[in-house]
Amino acid sequence: MKVRIFQVLLGALVLMLLPNESPAPLIYRAGEGWVYVRAGTDGKDDVFAKRAQEQLDIVQTTFKAKDYDAAQRAARRLVKKWPLSDYAPAAQYYIARTYEEEGRDERAFKEYQNLLEKYPKIENYEEVLKRQYEIANRFLAGKRFKIFGVIPLYRSMEKTVKMYEKVIKNGPYSEVAARSQLNIGEANEKQKEF
Repeated sequence: MKVRIFQVLLGALVLMLLPNESPAPLIYRAGEGWVYVRAGTDGKDDVFAKRAQEQLDIVQTTFKAKDYDAAQRAARRLVKKWPLSDYAPAAQYYIARTYEEEGRDERAFKEYQNLLEKYPKIENYEEVLKRQYEIANRFLAGKRFKIFGVIPLYRSMEKTVKMYEKVIKNGPYSEVAARSQLNIGEANEKQKEF
């Protein structure tokens, strides 16, 4: 019995000495709710502001500093917390731009598509269409699609054609629509589908 008590006390002592600090990944913030905080940060990130305009300023500043991870987190927060704000379309645009800058073109195309579907009256609609067109051109030129967004594995003209079709659907009378239609034909030629 004494040996058993000694073992339990020794185990409790070891457990008390090992973890000096145990950071919680979920932190509650008043007015915001539960927030996930990445490991290695103190939870007081500079990507949080109390107003949508200030949040967009943070997004733009971090994007210009080429801190794409922080820019993306700040932009996602703005879109999530203030989805009806005048600044939400710009934040969604920056989400797509961060993916494009990181070379994750497939994901960037999807985020641009989300932007055009959620906020169809944005000022830079033509620019977004051109960016989608350029991404589709990269896949037509031979860029490989990635599995799990990480491993470049295969080329797919079928997916490339679907990208061009979305560009045409988004802007049927835009300057990239006719070129997209031509590129669909080129993609079909590469597949030997005449």
